[in-house]
Amino acid sequence: MDTLEIKRDRLLDLLRSMRRVVVAYSGGIDSTVVANAAFLALGDHAVAVTSDSPSVPRAEIEEAQTIARRIGIRHQLVATAEFANPDYIKNDGTRCYFCKDELYRQIEGLLPSLDCDVICSGANLDDLGDYRPGLIAAAEHKIRHPLQEAGFAKADVRALALQWNLPTWDKPASPCLSSRLAPGVAVTPERTARVEAAEAYLKNLGFRELRVRLHEGELARIEVPVDGLAKLIDAQTTDDLVRYLRSLGFRYVTLDLQGFRSGNLNELIPLEFRQNVVADQERARP
Repeated sequence: MDTLEIKRDRLLDLLRSMRRVVVAYSGGIDSTVVANAAFLALGDHAVAVTSDSPSVPRAEIEEAQTIARRIGIRHQLVATAEFANPDYIKNDGTRCYFCKDELYRQIEGLLPSLDCDVICSGANLDDLGDYRPGLIAAAEHKIRHPLQEAGFAKADVRALALQWNLPTWDKPASPCLSSRLAPGVAVTPERTARVEAAEAYLKNLGFRELRVRLHEGELARIEVPVDGLAKLIDAQTTDDLVRYLRSLGFRYVTLDLQGFRSGNLNELIPLEFRQNVVADQERARP
């Protein structure tokens, strides 16, 4: 089995061979590692570009900017317009495809001004075989996945981030705000803003891993780790939480007794549909 050092060197060599790259950079652990590697390999011939959209929490954008400055890589925000696309808004299980298609189109439009040729993502080997419609869009836009090409699984990415002293090395996954809306619930900036505010409130209570899922009927389903459930059942905490979420526009506030489970809204998408998308992802692989 290849060591982390071998994979690291392979990653840097891959990026050097691309010569001038743009990293689709969310500020999460995977794209942060690719951005850092790109800067180490290419210096000013590497640029990080972050989507500025109602689906991205303002705190995440600010953190991405801070980390980009720490790395030293050139960084640019780009406004994306996925909320203008009816296929994105209807949220039928393929939303992620239209989001990534819009992002990659916007980045492609920037390539001449940035003097870059190649767009890279932060996808790693663990993303293969998972339900990721955005990978189909990536294939259509000829996006490179350096972490996959260099043999990085998620654990390798975290290990390299720690070795490079990147602050995101243990950061929990933080998918876009639109992913909090149950399939079939139309995605709107008002709803994503409501989820963002609700999750910020829970983070201020000390929770690090959490989700506020929005279901039909403007129902908020709160997920925190099982060992944190008791904290939210405290009478005063519950009263304050319900009052605040109802002030945001949620009609009902519920607590999921199974606790935090990443990606569980995918369970509401019919299994056959998910299997077909995964098969399409496999066919789209280079």
